[in-house]
Amino acid sequence: MSSIVLSASVRQNLLSLQSTADLLATTQNRLSTGKSVNSALDNPTNFFTAQSLDNRASDINNLLDGIANGVQVLQAANTGLTSLQKLIDCAKSIANQALQTTVGYSTKSNVSATISGATAADLRGTTSFASATASSNVVYSGAAGGTTAATGTSTLGATIGVFASTGATAGDGTTALGGTMTLLATNGTTATGLAGNAQPADGDTLTVNGKTITFRSGSAPGASCVPAGSGVSGNIVTDGNGNSTVYLGTAGTPAATVNDLLSAIDLASGVKTVSITSGAATIATSNGQTASTVAAGAVTLRSSTGADLSVTGKADLLKALALTTSTGAGNATVNVNRTTSAASLGATITDGSTLNVNGKVITFKNAPIPGSTGAPSIPTGYGANGNVLTDGAGNSTVYLQGGTLNDVLKAIDLATGVQTATISAAGVATLATATGQSNSTINTSGQLKISTGVNADLSITGTGNALNVFGLAGNTGNATAFTAARTSGIGGIAGKTLTFTSFNGGTAVNVTFGDGTNGTVKTLDQLNTKLQANNLAATIDANGLLTISTTNDYASSTIGSSAAGGAIGGTLTSALTFSTASTPVQDGVAQTARANLVTQFNNILNQIDTTAQDSSFNGVNLLNGDQLKLVFDETAKSSLNITGVTYNSKGLGLASLTVGVDFIDNAAANRVLTNLNAASSTLRSQASSLGSNLSVVQIRQDFNKNLINVLQTGSSNLTLADTNVEAANSQALSTRQSIAVSALSLANTSQQSVLQLLR
Repeated sequence: MSSIVLSASVRQNLLSLQSTADLLATTQNRLSTGKSVNSALDNPTNFFTAQSLDNRASDINNLLDGIANGVQVLQAANTGLTSLQKLIDCAKSIANQALQTTVGYSTKSNVSATISGATAADLRGTTSFASATASSNVVYSGAAGGTTAATGTSTLGATIGVFASTGATAGDGTTALGGTMTLLATNGTTATGLAGNAQPADGDTLTVNGKTITFRSGSAPGASCVPAGSGVSGNIVTDGNGNSTVYLGTAGTPAATVNDLLSAIDLASGVKTVSITSGAATIATSNGQTASTVAAGAVTLRSSTGADLSVTGKADLLKALALTTSTGAGNATVNVNRTTSAASLGATITDGSTLNVNGKVITFKNAPIPGSTGAPSIPTGYGANGNVLTDGAGNSTVYLQGGTLNDVLKAIDLATGVQTATISAAGVATLATATGQSNSTINTSGQLKISTGVNADLSITGTGNALNVFGLAGNTGNATAFTAARTSGIGGIAGKTLTFTSFNGGTAVNVTFGDGTNGTVKTLDQLNTKLQANNLAATIDANGLLTISTTNDYASSTIGSSAAGGAIGGTLTSALTFSTASTPVQDGVAQTARANLVTQFNNILNQIDTTAQDSSFNGVNLLNGDQLKLVFDETAKSSLNITGVTYNSKGLGLASLTVGVDFIDNAAANRVLTNLNAASSTLRSQASSLGSNLSVVQIRQDFNKNLINVLQTGSSNLTLADTNVEAANSQALSTRQSIAVSALSLANTSQQSVLQLLR
């Protein structure tokens, strides 16, 4: 080829065409690769700098997979922590359920002693109550002038009242009440019946002192036919309580007489008594009483000593007996009043009046004392003493026909407990004065000196006129109650000290009883405040029994034991005898329930163990002691080491519970709760640490991603071509190449002409 000689113009055009082809190839390479620097020949500095940046970006990109796996390891650990926290909360719920379950012991360990008179408001109690004396108003006798003081022997009954008819119109005692009789003879001779218009008819009644006398036609029934509890005597059937039925007979054969009527009146007024046996009534005049009579045609009515007499009935009948001047079918009333005397009270007491003394009832009755001459027998369970009939429990009846003020005082003392009654099988009540007590009396001024007794403060209320008669209605006579307080001593344990050594880690107790000031203890609440810090509690019952027992937290412990402590001492123990500390008694049902809770708790611990083991990712478990190392840069100088923890049940400080040891009382349950709270705090702390590490890893992950972009952008900035420029260059070079080809063709024209000559 060297022997070929080209013209200068051809050679010049050929070189230009070659240069353009080279430039065009370079431009096309840049357009195809998008880079202006494709090799070290293009730009050594930029090429190697960009290559270094790309290599670093590649290295960092390779680290992102490891970082992403680390994030998942942390996420798995965090998920495990969340589940463990929920399991711990379930375990807490079980422990709290044990606290809310009935305490596992039916009886807790306790010591007790009785403090006489102690209450929750004042634990000091009383050494004793002293009987006080309360004075009534002056009580006067019935002596003339009304200013003579009564005495203990003043009778409750008064002088019998007498009312004699003014005419001899009634015949004698055998005069019939029924029949078709004519008026009595004017000369006073005995006739055989009352006047016709005075005859009592079937169903007529008389009311005597509130009792009812009923007239019936026909003959009286036999003993076997009378109502239960009633008795028949002649023409009279009586119920034993003063109510009677008088049988008149028939018009042709009159039966009842004036004497029968008077007997019925005396039964109602208490002048007579009746004894009923198998339907037969035996009527007798009460001891010290005088029966109403009829003689020489004149009727004489008499009251009893225990009550005034009031007879209400048809006026014609009472007029026929010459007891009233009223006439007609309407009612009339005859009153026969007693009179008082120096031997009796100046005021008569109403039959049926009562005194209520400290809840016991004293009743005043117009009758002779049962068991006396002509009186019914003493009821079973009761006893008589003087004119007082008592049930032995403080309830009494004072009988007015023989009773005295001394009998009233005796009944009051039985009600207050100043005196006691022993009842024999024969119905005799033997009274005795209680130890240290004084019987109630009446002084020379006529005042009742009533002993309150020691059992209760005195409270007397009454019905009828009892309060007024005995001077108990106050200065105005209108008071409805008579009261007086006992004398009480200062607390029996005042100044005494009670001590307990530390019980189950509590604060030792040192209690001095007093008025509640200067650190002393008076009330039950104050005592419990002291005992609470030593895991003890106190109660007191209505009898003053002070009981100190363990709290529910330590129901399984025994007071004073070597294991629990709480030995009792102090000066109070010499004043009071405390019982030996009892051993707690398990409640089988409650303990079974608590044992079931132990089983549930242990199941939760098993779940904690398996959850901790399963909290792994890609073979790494931060909750089972593994470690995680994360590298953040290509030189491995930037890294993070995360040390794992062992958070199974043991790692969290939790141990399996034992039936019969754990949850047996609240203290055992509280110990478990304490461990659970500590485990919960540990989990929260670790969760915070994991969260912090996870944040760091995620920040570095984002940083690396951004850094890779920065590096790649920097590399591109050094090597990337400007496509706009290169496209323009390509177009220009293509044009230049076309022109060069044309020029080369022109340069070769002369040579082609020579070639034509050769042809």
